[in-house]
Amino acid sequence: MIVQDVINILNNYAPLQYAEDFDNTGLLVGDTNSKITGVLVTLDTLEAVVDEAIKNNCNLIVSFHPIIFSGLKTLTGKTYVERTVQKAVKNDISIFAIHTALDNSWNGVNAKMCEVLGLQNQTILLPKSQFIQKLTTFVPSESAEKVRSALFEAGAGTIGNYSHCSFNLEGKGTFKGEEGSNPNVGKKGELCFEAETQIGITFPKHLQSSVLKALFKTHPYEEVAYELTTLENSYQHLGMGMIGEFPKAISEKELLSSLKKTFKTGCVRHSALTTKSIKKVAVLGGSGSFAIKAAKAQGADAFVSADFKYHDFFQAENKILLCDIGHYESEQYTKDLLVAILTKKITNFAVVLSQINTNPISYF
Repeated sequence: MIVQDVINILNNYAPLQYAEDFDNTGLLVGDTNSKITGVLVTLDTLEAVVDEAIKNNCNLIVSFHPIIFSGLKTLTGKTYVERTVQKAVKNDISIFAIHTALDNSWNGVNAKMCEVLGLQNQTILLPKSQFIQKLTTFVPSESAEKVRSALFEAGAGTIGNYSHCSFNLEGKGTFKGEEGSNPNVGKKGELCFEAETQIGITFPKHLQSSVLKALFKTHPYEEVAYELTTLENSYQHLGMGMIGEFPKAISEKELLSSLKKTFKTGCVRHSALTTKSIKKVAVLGGSGSFAIKAAKAQGADAFVSADFKYHDFFQAENKILLCDIGHYESEQYTKDLLVAILTKKITNFAVVLSQINTNPISYF
């Protein structure tokens, strides 16, 4: 296998188009055509992690966080970022980062948090908008089924828990082939009336290329009439954070004890206890203060995330229990998720889980 093969596996699971605009995901160091000797999976890529990759004969590091976040203006080794990149380049080690693409995925970071906490009936906390596209095309009625099936096969027509969704209208299309045309139906220079089906179908925008390829491959006309529209609708299976429920309600202190044990954290910073029981819990791996309002609006009894500032805790307003378990701690199980994704698809070389704790924060 080559580096691009591993990228394809991860991109199929969490397309890089899912990533936030501010992020820096994808192949940060290396060559997509390099043959792989092994893959090391880590939360952060540091010098020690590159050393670990060398020790384990791994020439590809799959990292959750990107080591290069903003542009590098020099590469002199004066910072930990520059030294890490230098060491990777010197040892022909590629670095791939997935970060917010996996944050936004339905089965990504936040789903893993729900899993280890035992939460059920998950929904997205902050669904993405402007991520659904609608294709409208006009097909000879006799070819409509063939074109629809190809679009479904390409991934179009899925709405929530339903697949093969489309809307179809029957009508008559008109066209006249001008000089240079080679019409599949009718004759050049003559006005043609054709029974056509208007097909309307939606799909997530990262599938646009494959959907249009399927359309052009199966549509019989020389010139395919189609329209693409980006919708404002929220995509309920894509976005930041999740909300789930415990099978039965627990007390606030039981939740705090469970968080400390499950996420192996030195402490849980939390807002004032509300004396209410906890059943509905919102989670968001990493820095999550921007989602406090959404957690409250969706009726969560508690919100588990990280990096809350002093004034963020005031937003609890005795309506929700805010729990800061630490940035590293909230995302630590992401490594296990990435290893599971890769080992299902790769059997001809090692996928190694990094044993280095890259948490920059210590507790006294």
